[in-house]
Amino acid sequence: MLTQLDIRDILIIDRLDLAFQPGLNVLTGETGAGKSILLDALGFVLGWRGRADLVRQGAAQGEVTAVFDLAFDHPARAILDEAGLPAEDDLIIRRVNTSEGRKTAWVNDRRVSGEVLRQLSDSLVELHGQHDDRGLLNPRGHRALLDAFGGLEGGRVATRAAWRAAAAARAGLAEAEARLESLKAEEEFLRHAVAELEDLAPEPGEDTALDTERRLMQGAEKIREDVARAHAALGPEGAEGPVTDAARWLEAAASRAEGLLDGPIEAVARALTELGEAQDGVRRALDALDADPARLEAVEERLFAIRALARKHGVRPDDLGQVREDLRARLAALDGGAADLKALRKAAEDADTAYATAAADLALARAAAAKRLDAAMAGELAPLKMERAAFRVVIAPGEPGPEGTDTVTFTVATNPGAPPGPLSKIASGGELSRFLLALKVCLTKGTTGLTLIFDEIDRGVGGATADAVGRRLAALAADAQVLVVTHSPQVAAAGAHHWRVEKTVTGDTTLSSVAALDAAARVDEIARMLAGDTVTDEARAAARALLDAAPG
Repeated sequence: MLTQLDIRDILIIDRLDLAFQPGLNVLTGETGAGKSILLDALGFVLGWRGRADLVRQGAAQGEVTAVFDLAFDHPARAILDEAGLPAEDDLIIRRVNTSEGRKTAWVNDRRVSGEVLRQLSDSLVELHGQHDDRGLLNPRGHRALLDAFGGLEGGRVATRAAWRAAAAARAGLAEAEARLESLKAEEEFLRHAVAELEDLAPEPGEDTALDTERRLMQGAEKIREDVARAHAALGPEGAEGPVTDAARWLEAAASRAEGLLDGPIEAVARALTELGEAQDGVRRALDALDADPARLEAVEERLFAIRALARKHGVRPDDLGQVREDLRARLAALDGGAADLKALRKAAEDADTAYATAAADLALARAAAAKRLDAAMAGELAPLKMERAAFRVVIAPGEPGPEGTDTVTFTVATNPGAPPGPLSKIASGGELSRFLLALKVCLTKGTTGLTLIFDEIDRGVGGATADAVGRRLAALAADAQVLVVTHSPQVAAAGAHHWRVEKTVTGDTTLSSVAALDAAARVDEIARMLAGDTVTDEARAAARALLDAAPG
């Protein structure tokens, strides 16, 4: 329930503090006094889309604070919990709009986004006027309204999930079919390329090894003569002979040298060992430099084949192995594509069947909900002096989609025998007001914790019909908080709490104010609504009569 609305520097309001009550709250005042500004301010603090130039001229910023009393099971508590916001008995929403257009909002002193405000708004307030902008007159929203009335969210969720699953299955099938067609187009290339790679079977690092071997063999004749000379110089006829002689001579003299030759003998021994290792290495090099023309030809042939294949596939030679595995995988996909497509087609058919079943179940549930809504509307129209009018929910086949296969349209017939038609085109202004009031009552029945706001719902009606509207609003307010902006004295008289909106002009400044009316002031206000600017005793008497006859 909305308990407090504080407005600072919004449009033509400088400062306004309103304390709303349970039951039927009515706001009256002359046209242009600022009644709609109150709704603009409330819409602003709740994050609704509205006019942008809200800040009062000359003010740095405008601010609106709304306080709601939350029952322990109010749906807003779940939204607060999900957003990580503290949930207390009082929900305090504050929003500021600077003159530059920047908007900032707080919920229980925590900054929040506009999206959180709108989620809270849906659980706190329902706004409705004759020119309803929230779906009642728009056939595109009728299906969702019927589903909400029928409590069909479970069916909608199941149908949406089945639609997504079917769409995903069809997309997977289409992708697999396209992929298979693409593979078929290159089948000849794939088979040839895989065979070619498997025949050559290049190994990582082989290109480098072959290139090194090739260069070595190509340069063998140029260096072999020098290596052979080096081998001779290291052998017995070269360095090895004198060093061996030196070792023998030193060992013969060592016994008489009192240890002086031990170090040199060890050094010469090491030198002989190193010479031996050098001879072995040079000999191996000579063996390797014995160029085999056949081997050189084989190395070059394989090296050139590997490099040609690498150029063909646009990769480095060492990456040919990965290319082979990739091509093998594509060829395997081609060879197994028919079996895969069969499984994917079966999955798509099963998904389509599951969607059709979910949509059919939802359609049956909608048909049942439509009958209940038709009956509920018939019960609501009679007290509003429209017992001869008929409301019908028309369900027709439509294009399949995530919400099912039905189109839903609210139709009315205002006179017996008249053909039904769309709500917005068949009903006159006064009839439309009553249809929408009855529809709003039906659609919100059973919803707890909502504040229902009706903006001039009584426009176009008067006399006994206006009295009937007032009585229905009062009955509705017995179980909910209802705020009504009205020009009808009959509706105003039905209110449990009454506020008058006034506009004053001082010099170049125009301000709007709101005053709570006591019993005497209510008589004068309703008399003004009956008689106009000149309030007579007869008008006051008629106002008292309306108040005495009002419900409650």
